[in-house]
Amino acid sequence: MEKVVAKAQEMEDGEMKEIEVNGQEVLLVKIQGEFYAVGAKCTHFGAPLADGVLHRGRLRCPWHQACFDAASGELEEPPALDALSKFDTRVEDGEVIVVVPEGATSEPSPETVEQNLEEDDRTFLIIGAGGAGGAAAESLRQFGFQGRIKIVTKEKYAPYDRTQLSKNRLADGKNGAPKLRSTDFYEENDIELLKEREVTGLDPVGKEVSFLNGDSLGYDKLLLAPGSEPNRLEVPGGELENVFTLRNPSDLEQINPAAEKASKVVIVGSSFIGMEAAASLRDRGLEVTVVSLNSVPFELVLGRRVGEVYAKTHMENGVSFEMGTRVEEFRGTDKVEEVKLADGTTLPADLVVLGVGVTPTTSFLQGDLELAKDGGLAVDDHLRVSKDIYAAGDVARFPDWRTDEEVRIEHWRLAQQHGRLAARNMVGEEKEFRSLPIFWTNQFDLYLRYVGHVSSWEETVLTGDLEEKQFIAYYVRGGRVLAAAGANVNLKMAALAELMEEGEMPGPDEISAGEFDPVEALGELRA
Repeated sequence: MEKVVAKAQEMEDGEMKEIEVNGQEVLLVKIQGEFYAVGAKCTHFGAPLADGVLHRGRLRCPWHQACFDAASGELEEPPALDALSKFDTRVEDGEVIVVVPEGATSEPSPETVEQNLEEDDRTFLIIGAGGAGGAAAESLRQFGFQGRIKIVTKEKYAPYDRTQLSKNRLADGKNGAPKLRSTDFYEENDIELLKEREVTGLDPVGKEVSFLNGDSLGYDKLLLAPGSEPNRLEVPGGELENVFTLRNPSDLEQINPAAEKASKVVIVGSSFIGMEAAASLRDRGLEVTVVSLNSVPFELVLGRRVGEVYAKTHMENGVSFEMGTRVEEFRGTDKVEEVKLADGTTLPADLVVLGVGVTPTTSFLQGDLELAKDGGLAVDDHLRVSKDIYAAGDVARFPDWRTDEEVRIEHWRLAQQHGRLAARNMVGEEKEFRSLPIFWTNQFDLYLRYVGHVSSWEETVLTGDLEEKQFIAYYVRGGRVLAAAGANVNLKMAALAELMEEGEMPGPDEISAGEFDPVEALGELRA
């Protein structure tokens, strides 16, 4: 079916609008005088792309900032996994016509690659089935690799969406792994999943990894993406029942039934896992207390003033805080019953969730590869550790292309970005990492998006209204804005990401003057 959807002269270059054709939601865009039609919803969580950003031919989703080529629909940046459907367009007598065939859908099926393994007998081995490992395996096929792909994971799950564990799954009390793909997907793409296989060593010269059960496996190219392990507290009582970390679905399968029987919860740590768990368990009606060494949540990442907004929001929703102190002991007979703090306070607890950071899962590489003090692996801007060995995700210490600083960042979306780039380079494309780290967290009525990265900053410029929970904090070092955190301003944050990637961010003085609007600035840049 075809439909006239617009007058050609009615749309400006860079404009987009959502339309309906043959029962399908379609996004019409105009780029340099040409019209294109693609699926209107992001293939990640279904966000309306018309509410996002179109800049120089790239569509950026307003929710989690997946990026697509607006002309072809091809995926450019995660967390989406699939491209957008593409539909034919033409202009006749000044009218724009979009063609959607019968049976077509704006939700494309996952791509598969026609296999001919006899043409390539190489084996590409991926250690880890997290964001980086899963994205790399898919991308190898999408970028045309015809050889064997093997993913090794010590977990019992296929790649899953880890971000949902402390959010939706914990809030809803649901167990199980939030699947990214069906089992059929990996079979159809001939991606072999080796589950519950723990790697204990690596022979870079012989190109072989060894396993706990004594087996070994050879490779032609290797991607190290084992992720991280959650830290435990080395205090008395740490071995008691109902003292949990939250890192994988197995953890959730223990926490959820314990939460059903609990009334009082102590969260140790005011990081993102800790605070998301606090919000989720409070939504379930439990009494929640957060204990932290810091004075406010997220103090080291977002600064004191933004942290105060989070503290206030949590307290408005019934969460209590014990800040500036540490846990000295967990007490109980078999199960935890109370938590003793260093200042002498005791907190009753039926359930404890630890959110005290993670450590890269790289101990199995000790003696085989050089590890940084924090357990990370230094890589170049191609994510290469050494010849035929790459690293991605939590374990990779990579050069920030904006500052040349070596950084290691534990973000889900960045791990997926790394996985896709590593795959490109494993198939010989020689691409440098030039993407922007982005993460998000949703807690009560605060929907925060963070773009860029800065480990420390000299100045924070705040715009918007902290009391109304609608603001942007800009983090400045050396006179440059290197990161920004925004609450409930998703479109502006998407525009900021484009400006940062273009190197077009204004200085702190212009932002402080109150005349800078990211969306307007991006429009001016486009013009």
